[in-house]
Amino acid sequence: MAEDRIEVDTGTSELLCEIKDRVALITLNRPEARNALSDRLTPALRRMIKQCGDDPNVGALLISGAGNAFCAGGDVKGMGNNATKTEIPIEERVADLQMKQRTLTGALVAVRKPTIAALPGPAAGAGLALALACDIRIAAESAIMATGYARIGLTGDYGIAWLLTRLVGTSRARELMFLSERIDARRCEALGLVNRVVPDAELRDTAFALAESLAEGPSIALAGMKDNLDHAVTSGFLDSMDQEAENMVRAARTADHKEAVRAFIDKRKPAFSGH
Repeated sequence: MAEDRIEVDTGTSELLCEIKDRVALITLNRPEARNALSDRLTPALRRMIKQCGDDPNVGALLISGAGNAFCAGGDVKGMGNNATKTEIPIEERVADLQMKQRTLTGALVAVRKPTIAALPGPAAGAGLALALACDIRIAAESAIMATGYARIGLTGDYGIAWLLTRLVGTSRARELMFLSERIDARRCEALGLVNRVVPDAELRDTAFALAESLAEGPSIALAGMKDNLDHAVTSGFLDSMDQEAENMVRAARTADHKEAVRAFIDKRKPAFSGH
């Protein structure tokens, strides 16, 4: 319904954001540049990730790109105009990039709500890292992924090495980084880079329906699941189980758990409140 839809001012036409049915739909809006990151788009994206991540009226984030691309990554043509930046001490450049990474993909990974990337087309370089930083990826059949860095003599940024290694393992991550091949949607699915592949015409509806179902879910339990899953990447089995026990007991005391039990008994859909 119209009253459930709220337009959010991002500060630039290069990024669109609306909240509908507790889903924050964030759209990279530079279709003429395959939604490549820019000095206007990227700061706005940082703000929206944090703002929507903190907003109690948002239950899930859905990130996509306008037109026929998700995000082509950095502006390669603009990289040739960076001569003045070489005058800046390398330590300052490193510190600047570290801050930019932490407040973009770092902030996205830190969001304690379900995050979904919907890929209508190419995701490359930092744009690929943005997609991989989401919890779930839905790709159109015509979507492709490419690391891209080796083609322009760069090493990778925005967490691409960690994200790839976590998702596909070290051997495949090296292959994807070194060769920079364009990987079609079906191979991406087989490698574990995307969760589902759908016909192009069905992408937006399918991705939104998934985001909406997650936004309606038990938010405390979902946040606890993300904590457990993140912890499991770096911890041993017993340590991981110990954390699961703590989160499980806490979740069992929530109103949402009690509501879910009542709904199960009553054979109805639970109405979660986030408490």
